[in-house]
Amino acid sequence: MSARTGAQFLQGLRQTSRTVWLEDAQVKDVTTHPALTGAAHTLASVFDRQHQYATACLIPDPETGEPINISHMVPRSVDDLKRRNQGLSRISEATVGLMGRTPDYMNVKFACFAARQAIWAGEDRRNAAGAAHLVAFQQRLAREDLSLTHTIIQPTVDKVTDPQILGNTVTLHKVDETPNGIVVRGARILATLAPFADEIAVYPAHPLPPGAEAYALAFAIPVDTPGLIFLCRDSVAAADAHPFDRPLSSRFDEQDAFVIFDNVEIPRACVFLDGQVDIYNSIRQTGILENLTTQTTIRALNKLEFAYGLAVRMAETLNDQSSATQEMLGELLSYVEVTRSAVLLSAEHGRHVGDGVWFPDPRPLVPMRSLLATWFPRVSEIITLIGSHNLLATPSRRQLDDVTLRPLLDAFLHGANGVSAEDRAALFRLAWDFVGSGLGGRNVLYERFYLTSASRNRIRAHQSNEDRSRANTLLDGVLAAGRCVTASH
Repeated sequence: MSARTGAQFLQGLRQTSRTVWLEDAQVKDVTTHPALTGAAHTLASVFDRQHQYATACLIPDPETGEPINISHMVPRSVDDLKRRNQGLSRISEATVGLMGRTPDYMNVKFACFAARQAIWAGEDRRNAAGAAHLVAFQQRLAREDLSLTHTIIQPTVDKVTDPQILGNTVTLHKVDETPNGIVVRGARILATLAPFADEIAVYPAHPLPPGAEAYALAFAIPVDTPGLIFLCRDSVAAADAHPFDRPLSSRFDEQDAFVIFDNVEIPRACVFLDGQVDIYNSIRQTGILENLTTQTTIRALNKLEFAYGLAVRMAETLNDQSSATQEMLGELLSYVEVTRSAVLLSAEHGRHVGDGVWFPDPRPLVPMRSLLATWFPRVSEIITLIGSHNLLATPSRRQLDDVTLRPLLDAFLHGANGVSAEDRAALFRLAWDFVGSGLGGRNVLYERFYLTSASRNRIRAHQSNEDRSRANTLLDGVLAAGRCVTASH
């Protein structure tokens, strides 16, 4: 197989009998369920898009020559990094950055893992079999063009005792072995995109303490594996709404699920790590953060540009030329351009990491992990401030189509500079869906925490910054000059 079409993606979803619960019922078909069909078909359009923009989005499989998505690329040069960025941007444009977990998110991660398979094998190669399983999975992920989700965070029960993990029976852990593999039990959060995934992956997140072998797991399995249960949060998809009324919610609710592993058997060929705590704790050395953050920053750039365009159009529709609004628009533009600079610089200054593999320069990307988490809530605030009460004065599609109401709406709810009542309503309904709907609230929460919190990322950035030589040189130079002046007096 090679890069799939949207129809093939939807057919793949229909062929799996996954256990997905949404509110009070188990979902039989995620492609037709009223709360899920919009996102399913939006994702299908993402798969179609790779064929529409094949030059940017597809590359030949290094071994078979068949077309695969560019997010599976193992970059071999700076030019490869730049080309991958272009493809990732094309993919993100399909959802204007509002779907954080389109399949390229996980594809980039596993391409990175496969490129650094030696780290997975361990210095003494004692996990060589697990590393080989991972490489084989990554090849299948690319060639079958699977939609992959993940779940890597342990559930919160008690913030004091949870981090100790040893003896924790709630979080996912190994409970048995069989002739064919291992048996796992417990829960993980959150599997974004779970209803629309073909398979689910578990792999290292936070470091584990010594003695936590039962928790040091990595694997990938089909979502319809027996014992695997997905509990979705309440939908924000506005299933019954006209797309005019809810243009974002009706298309972009990618869903999030709590995952229960009820004595799930993992075939040995699907296991990448089984009890090697030291290897588990070394996976950050693979370069996952800079590759992941490349994908997320490109997505964020598209979302920020969309938000900037939305805010500008709102101001123009109201003929709002106030200095306060102009300042806020300039603030949004600054977010756009700083983000664009991080994307460009990280590729331009890409680095060779060994074995002919090139990864982005992490220095421009690391700050984005905390900055974006604080910027997006502010983006929503700016759009709310510019929109003000106008966000709530938005006739619906049915009201606009009513022959009695329409003349009144045209007379009293049009915009400035010849903007019609229908165009104004469409714009401000879009803005409300972005900031005020259930989807808007969920997306702000997502942006705050999906890369962990801004504060944790700032702490980690400082503590992992080992090269402080230039800062120390500048500081020591000034201190030395001060001592010389003191001595001369």
